[in-house]
Amino acid sequence: MSGLTATQLATKLDLSKGRISQLVTEGKLDGCYKGDGRSRRFDLAACANALNRKLDPGQLMGNGARTRQALREIEETESPVEAPQDVPERDSAPLRTTDQARYEMARTLKAEEEARKLRRLNAQDDGTLVLAEQAGREARRALAAELAQFENVLRNAARAVADKMGVDFKTARQIMIDVWREHRSARAQQLDQEAEAAEMAPEEQDADF
Repeated sequence: MSGLTATQLATKLDLSKGRISQLVTEGKLDGCYKGDGRSRRFDLAACANALNRKLDPGQLMGNGARTRQALREIEETESPVEAPQDVPERDSAPLRTTDQARYEMARTLKAEEEARKLRRLNAQDDGTLVLAEQAGREARRALAAELAQFENVLRNAARAVADKMGVDFKTARQIMIDVWREHRSARAQQLDQEAEAAEMAPEEQDADF
């Protein structure tokens, strides 16, 4: 392939135009071109041979084969693809409508959740809402304090009985503890049953937290 400009030759050989000019100046491409300056035209095969470069058939033919193949690929890409007969194009409209509905539903659910969160925070700040976890901690703390006080009462009562009745202190104390534990167990079961049967007040049902 002959008649190439310096720029075209640089592209074919994957070199820079400046490198081509340097090779010409160094005399390494002597006999591989005709003309001077801008009118200089190079013979691709001769230049490749002078530089010990191997060319593939596409380069030797001016990339004509590659060009034709590229054009065919472009035409195939741009050709409209026929839709399957059993899937009409109008079916895509309901799909887009469904996706839009799902998106709107997700936005609505998120907005409702944010609104419930704000209501909870406002109710906590106003003192009209107490979280179950916080209430449980306070109840356990108060119960522990009461149990400690009642154990002191049992101990003092056992000591008083032992002194007045002339019985063993440890025996009297153990009897009182056994009676207390039996009462506490029965009471706990009763409270659990009441909690399970409890219903929300109308105000609690109306409040969407």
